Amino acid sequence: MHSTADFALITHRQAQKTAIATMIAALALVAICFVTIHAGAIHIPPGTATRLIAQQLGLAPVDDSMQALRTILIEIRLPRIALGVLTGAGLAVAGVTLQGLFRNPLADPGLVGVSTGAATAAAAFIVLGWPLFEYLSAPVLRHALPIAAFVGGLLTTIAIYAVATREGRTDVATLLLAGVAINAMAAACIGLLVFLSSENELRDLNFWMLGSLNGVTWDRLVFVGPLILAATIALARFARHLNALLLGEIEARHLGFDVERTKRWMITLVALDVGAIVAMTGAIGFVGLLVPHLVRLMMGADHRTLYPLSALLGACLVLLADLFARTIVVPAELPIGIITSFLGGPFFLWLLLRQKAQGAF
Repeated sequence: MHSTADFALITHRQAQKTAIATMIAALALVAICFVTIHAGAIHIPPGTATRLIAQQLGLAPVDDSMQALRTILIEIRLPRIALGVLTGAGLAVAGVTLQGLFRNPLADPGLVGVSTGAATAAAAFIVLGWPLFEYLSAPVLRHALPIAAFVGGLLTTIAIYAVATREGRTDVATLLLAGVAINAMAAACIGLLVFLSSENELRDLNFWMLGSLNGVTWDRLVFVGPLILAATIALARFARHLNALLLGEIEARHLGFDVERTKRWMITLVALDVGAIVAMTGAIGFVGLLVPHLVRLMMGADHRTLYPLSALLGACLVLLADLFARTIVVPAELPIGIITSFLGGPFFLWLLLRQKAQGAF
């Protein structure tokens, strides 16, 4: 039997371990951001980047001879880095939430159908929405595609949730199976749209099927970024609820948690979070599976630790994948989803083999 002093010592050591790991992850994220600012098809030295940022902030006189570099840094790389951080953190936090809700480390944001639903709506707008183009103004047209993707993801999640809910109670197993069915139907719809698309439309469709941070602007980021950030922070506030759900739904109710209300909020926020991300980047797979499980292996199952560490490491992973995507085949650029799938596919197989060896199947 452990005494109260022993538990206090264990808790203190765990808190120290969490603080050290969080600090290391935060420093790693800063270092990766520093590298991604300078690296690319056009290298920007650190001193030059500092002067360009100072000029943009009005802290140094503007040098017109550096206008091209300033455009690359301020208008292309910085919003891309900001989107990469939001995307990685949002997908990882959504993965933590779904793995805790399903009590299954193999759960992934794509399981609830929001990613494929958003991609299907975007594909439909690209291929079938051309009659609307002449009636939409330029500012509206710039945001029409991400809005369509976001609405598609949200409607898909609502449909899945409605199928899985009966008499006010949501069955997690039914929710999972409904997500699998919706994903299959959405994939079929995307396949049909690919068949109907022209060559130019097919290039746009590849973006939504494989994902990329390319093309983001400050205008679009300001439009969608706050929604991603708000949903990610809101999900992280459910750490105590998910810790209680690890004991089982009945036990969580006995501890005073409104389990059904918690499920509704978490599923809705995951839909908002992932839907907004897919609307900006297309479908980027495996981040929500890979990062939370790695953190769980290293730090344990306490969601108060899982949420912040997963957010930081998810941001690191997406930024690193994007760095490889835009430098490995310069001057061309790989879709970021290819790189995350190369990482996530073998890891997923390893998880399956590991659980099989432990007798989980």
